Amino acid sequence: MEYFIQQLINGMTLGAIYGLIAIGYTMVYGIIGMINFAHGEVYMIGAFIALIAFILLAKLGLATIPLVLLLVLLVSMGLTAVYGWTVERIAYRPLRGSFRLAPLISAIGMSIALQNYVQVLQGARVKPLQPVIAGGFKLIESSAFTVTLSYLQIVIVVLTLALMAGFSLLIARTPLGRAQRACEQDRVMAALVGVDVDRTISLTFVMGAALAAVAGVMVTLYYGVIDFFIGFLAGIKAFTAAVLGGIGSLPGAMLGGLLIGLVETFWSAYFTIEYKDVAAFAILVLVLIFRPTGLLGRPEVEKV
Repeated sequence: MEYFIQQLINGMTLGAIYGLIAIGYTMVYGIIGMINFAHGEVYMIGAFIALIAFILLAKLGLATIPLVLLLVLLVSMGLTAVYGWTVERIAYRPLRGSFRLAPLISAIGMSIALQNYVQVLQGARVKPLQPVIAGGFKLIESSAFTVTLSYLQIVIVVLTLALMAGFSLLIARTPLGRAQRACEQDRVMAALVGVDVDRTISLTFVMGAALAAVAGVMVTLYYGVIDFFIGFLAGIKAFTAAVLGGIGSLPGAMLGGLLIGLVETFWSAYFTIEYKDVAAFAILVLVLIFRPTGLLGRPEVEKV
């Protein structure tokens, strides 16, 4: 039982990270109806910016961990948001009126370009980071197994829930959120009633990139190693989480992320770790067979 509880904690932590990345996918899809396949690489860039920021702040001698974390989060979110805005301007805006496959191909090309860009700048070797947040709580202690909950795991889950709640309120109750929902329903009509569609879409990419940057910071802290290729697989899994939960739904993206994280963790704990990705995608297939719109998705109604 203790081992099960420990894996549950680990799975929720991993799922929270996937959920943060998945929200970026679902926000972009909800407005322009297209998948940003460069989003995983934006998350990877956020992780590298976080690593560089930690190293620079350590050289400056800042010893207050909360201040260091806050500065790293702000720097990573700010700079990664610039990359998200750039992806939208280069890979999406010029092709917005083209056939639907063109932006998808452009996004895949941007993904490959960003991978190689980081590989050239930072090298192909794994980049390590010394533990920044140590310690935790011993929830259950027995002779067979000790269940621990680290401070970092608490930070990851609490920060993820706070960000999801904050962005949900932003979309539901602010002028920007109303503009996003208007663009989601009909971009042409939204433009006719005064919504700046280009600005709204750009800000959506910026917000998604900022959330991916938070996930990048959390992964850097949690695992302590990153490389230029971490964005590919994480992006695919986060996209899977968004589809599983119901793409276009923020709570659905978080629910899908938690499910993918739990499936991976429990499969790795009780079965062969090499097949954990197969298990995650098999769950996706089964859900979509019986619920094609995802767990919390709504069926699209086409107006004629």
